[in-house]
Amino acid sequence: MKLPRFYLLLTVFFLVTGGAQVNVKKTTAATLQTDDLGSATNQELAMARAATAKYHDVATAIADGYVNVNDYESGEGFHFVKFPLIDSTFSPDEPEVLLYAHVPNEDRLELIAVEYAIPLPLSVDAPEGFTGNADPWRRNEEIGVWECTAWVWLHNTNGMFAHTNPRVP
Repeated sequence: MKLPRFYLLLTVFFLVTGGAQVNVKKTTAATLQTDDLGSATNQELAMARAATAKYHDVATAIADGYVNVNDYESGEGFHFVKFPLIDSTFSPDEPEVLLYAHVPNEDRLELIAVEYAIPLPLSVDAPEGFTGNADPWRRNEEIGVWECTAWVWLHNTNGMFAHTNPRVP
């Protein structure tokens, strides 16, 4: 009978792996899904990744003027803001905010996303951001900015431009 042998193999597998979920796929910029975005948007996202790749080392971000504002939000992570960039212009390669999350079982932060911010008084309507209509800008009355998140370093099942990511506790 082949069926009991299958269960035996399955039992051995769970004993060997400890019943842990096996997930060997690590998301990198090369494996990120782009939500079927247009080529112009994908080029702009590539610009954002290229400009922020050096900030995987949070010390480099701090040296370049990003400040930890001690704001951790579930689904978003830690916010590091570069205040001189907060103006009326959108530039894919100059995000005003970098989002970081703790790496499990390690004493370090990992760059997961970028966020763009434009002060509400400088733009009555949602700003023009990435090419196309896939990037929803949120009106954040609490801090007085329009904001748009791009998950360029951590895959988000809710989409590239979703406000929060279920993978960030």
